[in-house]
Amino acid sequence: MNQTFNVQGMTCGHCERAVTQAVKTLDPQAEIKIDRATGKVEVDSSQPREAIASAIVEEGYTVAP
Repeated sequence: MNQTFNVQGMTCGHCERAVTQAVKTLDPQAEIKIDRATGKVEVDSSQPREAIASAIVEEGYTVAP
C-alpha cells in the first residue's frame, strides 16, 4: 500500500537515511521515496500508517497529519 507522509525536520542526506532506516527496520521490503525539499516521504509498505509514522517520529522528526 502506497502512503505519503509530510515529514518536517529533514535537512540533509543523513536525515533521509535516518528516515529510510527507520521505515526499513519496520518493513525491510518497503520502498521509500523522499523529496527533502517538500518534506514528502512516499512509502510502499504493508505496515499500518500509524506504525510507519511512529517509527519516523522516534527518529526525531515530525509527521504532519
